[in-house]
Amino acid sequence: MRKIYHLKTCSTCQRILKSLPKIETFQLQDIKAEPMTVKQLEEMQKLAGSYEALFSKRATLYKEMGLKDEQLSEADFRRYILEHYTFLSRPVIIADDKIFVGNSPKVVQQAIEYLSK
Repeated sequence: MRKIYHLKTCSTCQRILKSLPKIETFQLQDIKAEPMTVKQLEEMQKLAGSYEALFSKRATLYKEMGLKDEQLSEADFRRYILEHYTFLSRPVIIADDKIFVGNSPKVVQQAIEYLSK
């Protein structure tokens, strides 16, 4: 499977998408226009190892809701990601059996190197 979960309105996501080789081989899903399903999130979790690895602690809503002061469980991370797309660390790039989560330069570089093979 080759899929990218992103936000069409996010300039960072768009910049990263433009930098990826072989982007035409991916199915793109704008998570605001087409919310993730439970099954899709579960598939991501299996590849990432945890829901926390998929969760964005940089989201404004995370601070506004006071979640940074709470001890969140895996079930909490899962629930919040499903409730609101902003809690998914984006983009999420799935290529074959590999997953690349978020927009840190290191993760983006790893994705580019993997896709360039």
